[in-house]
Order: sequence, then structure tokens, then C-alpha cells
Amino acid sequence: MLQGLAADEIRFVVVGGVAAAAHGASLVTNDLDICYDAAEDNVAFLAQRLASWQAYPRGIDPGRPFFMDARTFRTTPTMTLQTAEGALDVLDRIDGVGAYADLLPVADRVEALGTSFLALNLPALIRAKRAARRPKDLAQLPELEALLALVNERRRR
Repeated sequence: MLQGLAADEIRFVVVGGVAAAAHGASLVTNDLDICYDAAEDNVAFLAQRLASWQAYPRGIDPGRPFFMDARTFRTTPTMTLQTAEGALDVLDRIDGVGAYADLLPVADRVEALGTSFLALNLPALIRAKRAARRPKDLAQLPELEALLALVNERRRR
């Protein structure tokens, strides 16, 4: 999925489990979470890519009418989707951090999984997990905080 999004030059920041794994967390995740730039041109490209992957809302019975286009993003800016490529969550903002433009200063360029992408840095990821307050997010905090402590220790040396 990352390669397809990057190939289309869609503007996004990886958040959630893949971002944590990019920083060394042992978390195993079954989906990709991204925060996208809500600018009209970017949403149009993102909707086109998702339509080509037959994106469909998770938790909705297959066969129900659903159209993936830019209008869908205007009415539903946050979606949990199943695609031909796998599970994908698309979000227009991240609790504790903000919208796409707010994420850019707290994102790191990552080279992994055959492509280059932006991922939330550890301090921002920790803020987002705290703000989400879901049990699974709170359970990840000790490992993320330990990784941040290691990074800070290395910087001090």
C-alpha cells in the first residue's frame, strides 16, 4: 500500500502501528493508518487510488452501495477500509497532534518496505496514543516511551 500511495505522490503521514514499527517497536499490526492532506487535489488522487483497490468500509456488509470518490471524503473524512491490498485507516486528523500540516514538523522520513514515506516521530506518536485513550493504544505506551528514552540516551552520547 505504501508503494502505491507514494507512487501516486499522495501526501500522507503514517501513524499508528506501522509508524511505531518504523521506530523499532515490536508491535504487529494488521492495518496501515495514515493521516492525509485534505487539500482537494490530494483527496482526488487518494480517492482514485482507493477506488482502484476496491476500498470498502470495514464492518459494513459487502454489496451495500458505496462509492469511493472525493465527495466521500467531504462527508466521511475518517474511514476504516478494507481494500484489495489490505486494511487501511484514513484520517484527516490525529488526536493529540492535529491535521496533516500539523504532523509535518513532527514526522520523520523513513526508508522501509521498499519505499520512502513520512511517519510520526516517537514523541508525537506517544502524544497521539495518549490522546486516543483506547486500551490498545495505552498498552503500547511503555514500549514507545522506552524506545524514546533509548533514542534520547544515544543523542546525549
